[in-house]
Parts: sequence; C-alpha cells; structure tokens
Amino acid sequence: MDAEALAQLGTALAIGLGAIGPGIGVGLVGAKAMEAMGRNPEAADIVRTNMILGMAFAEAIAIYALVVALIIKFV
Repeated sequence: MDAEALAQLGTALAIGLGAIGPGIGVGLVGAKAMEAMGRNPEAADIVRTNMILGMAFAEAIAIYALVVALIIKFV
C-alpha cells in the first residue's frame, strides 16, 4: 500500500469510528429525555434544555473526529 491509500484508509476510519460514539450518545440522551418528560411533564422545559446541551456536547466529539479526518486527508 502506498501513502495515499493509507491516508484514505485513516480518514475513513477516523470519521467512521469517531461518529459511532456520538451517534449512540445522542440516541441515548434523546431516549432518556423523552422518558423523563413522559414521567414528569412539568419538568419538560428543564429536561429539554439539558437534553439539547448534552446532545451538543456529544456532537462536538463528532466534529473533532471530522477535523482529525480532514487533517489526515489534506495534510
């Protein structure tokens, strides 16, 4: 394998594996937030705010993986 093929493989692995964790995390956060809102509708505003914050932090990890993949691809 030459260097360009290894760079493409590294790029694919970086974004592929880097998106698995945040995808699972966002799904779990959303599911638990819906359960909490169903059990206690009065706290829906607080739960929704915390859910969005948690999802944003999880997606930040996917953005870091994207940046790493782009660095591998173009540098």
